[in-house]
Amino acid sequence: MGLYLCVFENDDELDGVEVGSYADFNFFRDLVVEHVEAGQRGAAVPNLTVHSDSDGSWSPNEAEALIKEIELIESIFSTRPAVEFNSEWKKGVAKTFGLAPKNLYDCFFDVDGIPLLERLRGIAEISVQRDVPILFQ
Repeated sequence: MGLYLCVFENDDELDGVEVGSYADFNFFRDLVVEHVEAGQRGAAVPNLTVHSDSDGSWSPNEAEALIKEIELIESIFSTRPAVEFNSEWKKGVAKTFGLAPKNLYDCFFDVDGIPLLERLRGIAEISVQRDVPILFQ
């Protein structure tokens, strides 16, 4: 089962991010806890690492805080070494788009090969601009 994050305005989908499986999202968050929060879940980026990923949402206020958290994660992940892909779909996407991660930032992307942190920041910005929540589906 995959995790899809999206923003709607009325019945119109403004944007959505196919993150991968829940296990992929948890792998990502576990590495955030390790590298950004020094092993203390919620210490530096609680909106990302503590929030439940099952049928929840981030409010526009939480999305605003999430943008700042993502900026911190981007700055740290870009200085850390790459890790092995944790799932077969990532290997396939990397092969399809010619992705060769040079650092931890590059190891996480959506199903279209776009960096995950970039996509998360983009959807959070839409949430704030349009005053709509980010939905977990």
